[in-house]
Amino acid sequence: MTLPLVAALTTSLLTAAGLAIAQSGGGAPAAGDPVAGEELFLDHCVICHIAEGGGQGPSLNGLYGRKAGSIPGFAYSAAVRDSGLTWSGPQLDRFLTNPIQALPGTAMPILVADPKDRSDLIAYFASKKIP
Repeated sequence: MTLPLVAALTTSLLTAAGLAIAQSGGGAPAAGDPVAGEELFLDHCVICHIAEGGGQGPSLNGLYGRKAGSIPGFAYSAAVRDSGLTWSGPQLDRFLTNPIQALPGTAMPILVADPKDRSDLIAYFASKKIP
């Protein structure tokens, strides 16, 4: 796939997802279902992120409660690396709603428009917290 085609597809996805977010009304996430979150993760997120690392994106295993941009050896964007964030429920909800708006300069282009999907993913990430 050529770079212009990838850029056009990403722009289309971001536009469609942004419209879905605007129509959903946003709002705080409800208590999530980690089993449903795992299904979402396996269906959509493993394209870039694999739980144990080695993917195009950083490992999400142990993401909840971890400082953003802190996995040694992964080339994070400066936006994530220098954010000072620790991934909590509210931080993840804001980021997943619109990563590029939440952390301008992030390499994460995918939005999760549905508040229930976000809360399910967050519940799954919380269930994978490493002590």
